[in-house]
Amino acid sequence: MATTTTTTATAATATPTVVRAPAQAGVFEGLNPSIYNPADPLVLFIIQATIVIALTRALYWPLSKIREPRVIAEVIAGILLGPSVMGRIPGFTDAIFPPASMAPFRLVANIGLVLFLFLVGLEINLSYLLSNWRIAFSVAALDMTIPFGLGVAVAYGLYHEFAGEPGTAPISFGIFALFIGVAMAITAFPVLCRILTSLKLLNTTVGVIVLTSGIANDVVGWVLLALCVTLVNAGAGITALYVFLVSVGYSLFLTYAVRPAFIWVLRKTKSLENGPTEGVVALTLFMVLASSFFTSIIGVHSIFGAFMVGLMCPHEGGFAIKLTEKIEDLTSTLFVPLFFALSGINTNIGLLNTGTVWGYVIAIIFVAFFSKLAGGTLGARLNGLVWRESFTIGTLMSCKGLVELIVLNIGLQAKILSTKTFTMFVIMALVTTFSTAPLVSWLYPPWYQQKLDLWKKGKIDWDGNPIIPADGQDSEEKYRKGDVATRLLVYLRTDGLSSILGLISLFTSSSAPTPAASASSDNEKAADPSAAHTDEQRPLRIQGYRLVELTDRNSSVMKVSDIEDYASHDPIVKAFGTSTANNTSRDVIVSGQIAVVPEEGFADTLATQASKTNSDLVLVPWSETGTISEIQSFYYGGNSSIKDNMLANKDFAGLVTDVYEKHRHLAAVGVYVDSSLLNTSHPRSRIGDDSQATKTGITRQLTRDATGVSLAEAQDIGAAKFHSAESKGPKVVRVLYRGGEDDLFAVRLGYQLAQTDKVVLEVVIEAAANRADSEMAALKSVLSESLGDRVVYLDAQDTAEAIQSLLSPCRQVRSSRSVLVVVGRSVSSWLASSVEPGPSSSAAAELPAVRKVLGLKAARLAAEVRKGAGDKANVSLLVVQAKTAPATTTTTTTAGEGGVPALKRKPSTYSQESGHVGA
Repeated sequence: MATTTTTTATAATATPTVVRAPAQAGVFEGLNPSIYNPADPLVLFIIQATIVIALTRALYWPLSKIREPRVIAEVIAGILLGPSVMGRIPGFTDAIFPPASMAPFRLVANIGLVLFLFLVGLEINLSYLLSNWRIAFSVAALDMTIPFGLGVAVAYGLYHEFAGEPGTAPISFGIFALFIGVAMAITAFPVLCRILTSLKLLNTTVGVIVLTSGIANDVVGWVLLALCVTLVNAGAGITALYVFLVSVGYSLFLTYAVRPAFIWVLRKTKSLENGPTEGVVALTLFMVLASSFFTSIIGVHSIFGAFMVGLMCPHEGGFAIKLTEKIEDLTSTLFVPLFFALSGINTNIGLLNTGTVWGYVIAIIFVAFFSKLAGGTLGARLNGLVWRESFTIGTLMSCKGLVELIVLNIGLQAKILSTKTFTMFVIMALVTTFSTAPLVSWLYPPWYQQKLDLWKKGKIDWDGNPIIPADGQDSEEKYRKGDVATRLLVYLRTDGLSSILGLISLFTSSSAPTPAASASSDNEKAADPSAAHTDEQRPLRIQGYRLVELTDRNSSVMKVSDIEDYASHDPIVKAFGTSTANNTSRDVIVSGQIAVVPEEGFADTLATQASKTNSDLVLVPWSETGTISEIQSFYYGGNSSIKDNMLANKDFAGLVTDVYEKHRHLAAVGVYVDSSLLNTSHPRSRIGDDSQATKTGITRQLTRDATGVSLAEAQDIGAAKFHSAESKGPKVVRVLYRGGEDDLFAVRLGYQLAQTDKVVLEVVIEAAANRADSEMAALKSVLSESLGDRVVYLDAQDTAEAIQSLLSPCRQVRSSRSVLVVVGRSVSSWLASSVEPGPSSSAAAELPAVRKVLGLKAARLAAEVRKGAGDKANVSLLVVQAKTAPATTTTTTTAGEGGVPALKRKPSTYSQESGHVGA
């Protein structure tokens, strides 16, 4: 009896030990994270995503150096990870990309695809299509019909050769031909925008035509693709008709019902003016997902719903750009690489194992490229473009890119394409996309663009010879006209805006001709009525040009596409235009523009704009942030030398050097260094402030007052001080003349700035200058005649005395402490004398970057001011380089476009780097 009881108790106690909680300790309990767990798919997904993103970034780094789009790196990464390469390693696919884990991977990739197609639609601005609809549809019509027709011909062979392969649905030849025709005819609009932007073609004639034609091509292509998917998914013909009619009705519903309501919400929340609020972003994403859901359940792919919502969003006030900035980073960094890597994983190059298959691959590439090239070229040529422009447009329209890969993935999912035919078309997409940028750079280089622009304006003949009337006036007559620069191009920076406006105010001051000059002018007008339109009566044209760095973000490219609307709302451009136009007493025409270009292309962009606007002088303010960036950094990257000396930054010094070199034969250049950058004390707060706290840099020092309570000595801690006395009263402009073209231009520029009663001009002539210089003698005669006692000549025996004269207080205007020193750059001649003895040489050695970029004169002046020699005067520097004529060489001609010879020039005359025509 006892034994029985014991046995029963043992059985009862053993029963609860069967139920056990799942392991929670992970790897500590022997869990292998590379094994797919359906209950926790996130672990393996993180491994997959990390590998894909890391490999994509590694591949994109070298490709970005040759201006290739990122989608190529994403697809190649997928091909490397797929069965073509890494999949051949035993166990790799089963460990990293097992078939069971591809469902969540594909889900995340498709969510990214939906968001990406929304951004694609958001990027398309239909107003471009409406404003240039004639040329857009004429180019797009030929560019789609020719590839579509040849694509149908290729589809005939593909359909009969590869029909019935595993993974394909039994479809008719008509549906298959429709899909292949769309795949051949479509153009990758997003990639096209990036290529146009990186090559600085977006605002050219070629860029406008390609942009508008690409929009028309894209919209029509997506409509045809939606029709194709509808026909595949529909079981009967009447069902396809229903799907088509519902799709059209839904598009009209979005356009005429949802869009007005959405714009009402945007106006109510002030999202059009201030950017989308968090609620508006949530509402937009809700509409994207709802629209994708609807188009998916009616038998059309979900991406079409997202694309239509993107098209529906307004572009007014930069709303589309600001909304893109909210969404794009996560989409382009995580989601999109997964989708295009999935395309590569689905690609199996090993299936292309016969000569027949490779023959079809070559045929597909040939038809896809040359049919688009022929269609775009003929369409552009019929609109009056020269042959080389037309070939460039045809080449750009042949770009397939990511849109082609999306089309191919839809065909693979709809079982229109097998894995083998999908691989064939993926190779075609890679080849055509990769070849676009290099071919366009070869066909339409900057030097040819410049030549064609000048030829169309009638400024040169086709051989490159300038068409300029002869100028027979003598030196005194030329100098008496006064203004050496009537067309100014100003590089606008956020940090240097206030200082450059102060310099511009000297240019916009009214002229104050002497009685002798006025009498001479009256006599000239009486003798010749046309004299009323001489150079001194011409309006001063000032264009502010702001450069914004082009990044990998889609919003950066959209800023280029919507540049006109973006520039009109830019606060820096508006502030510059308003301040300049409202603070002038002479006839001034002010304009503002923005360019979004890569940082390494800033100098080239300024040179191109200077050539287009025939600028006389390009003004560049030195960075007040210590870097090329316009955003002030409080930490300066840990570099104390930049914090202590803003002139020591090598990146901005490199930009200034490029600006000088690119403009040598285009326009004069003036680099402005504000006094706040030369003074070692706190910027702008040192004038009239001699307190011990300011001198020692302590701004939060406590002092005891009469009541015995400690109070902060500086009540305006951290405030920048501006003194009205600096903007009132006379100004002093000093020029150093030692000889040479740069110094002569500096004197002429000083003469232009001194044509107002508020400016006194002092010319310091060093003993080394050529006293018998006829140009300087003629200029001195004009200066004395026009300015009278407002011009002073100071002789200096050596460099040290010249610097002392330039930095000393003004003798004529003792109340003025604001001094602008204008010096010529003259790098080549002054570097040879850099070994001269004296304290100024050692001082200049403290600023090697300044000496190399701005010249030895500017380096010595800057060093002396930093040492305290300019304490009695608030000194700013303007370092100018005169425009010089390029060396002339012989030219050879060959047959060219339109029956005129094409020009081939040696680099010394027709520089591809500087982008200018040598005359």
